[in-house]
Amino acid sequence: MRFRIETKHFSLKLALAAACVFVSALSTFASSAVVIKPEVSRSHREELIKRLRVITGWSSLTFDNNGSLRLGETQTSGGSESARLLLKEAITGPNVIVLEDASSRTDVAFCRVVRGRWVRDESKKPPAFVVLIDFTDFQQLSGDAEARAAFDVGWGLLHELNHVVKDSEDARDAKAVGECEDYINRMRLEVGLPVRVDYFFSRAYLKADSNFNARYVRLSFERETKRYWLVWDATTVGGLQGDSQRALVR
Repeated sequence: MRFRIETKHFSLKLALAAACVFVSALSTFASSAVVIKPEVSRSHREELIKRLRVITGWSSLTFDNNGSLRLGETQTSGGSESARLLLKEAITGPNVIVLEDASSRTDVAFCRVVRGRWVRDESKKPPAFVVLIDFTDFQQLSGDAEARAAFDVGWGLLHELNHVVKDSEDARDAKAVGECEDYINRMRLEVGLPVRVDYFFSRAYLKADSNFNARYVRLSFERETKRYWLVWDATTVGGLQGDSQRALVR
């Protein structure tokens, strides 16, 4: 695939094995190919569903008792049509997508998608992907309310789903947001939120307590001519590689 999906399998065998346990048969994926692992806490499930409901306008969106993502009644109250289309494609598409809680992991900054591998009979199974979600990273954000609304755990998941469903690419340089975020920005416009201007974060020159090894970074969003900012400590959230800038969600 063209976008960067990592191929590490250190936890993916367990992830897909768990998926096989709590989704009793492969036929279950025919009605919902997006499933959440049972280890994800109730509070994190509720947070994710709450954010997705706001973005899509689907108030009945939920995870069922097997962890499958269900649309429920598809009557809408506002929300983004592009987000609804993406979720429908993910749920009914040919790929199995497992959502895993990666909170406080140092190798995950916000969200990341990795290629999964079935533990047996892989050639007979559909392609599988695992979306790693660090819920605690989203709690570290500060800044303008409009920017926080435009970058939460729901937006992070949609970004990763767009990689899998649309085979979209991220930006390669600082002058673009990339194909994937262009699509997510369309959703933000549809719900009246500012769009993401930068794919790569930049240094925020804020004075930090000398007793702490903090490094503040920022990401910008824009609506019409007004700029909005998100700020966080990258030493806590992660995403740093030497002195280079790194993408938030990839």
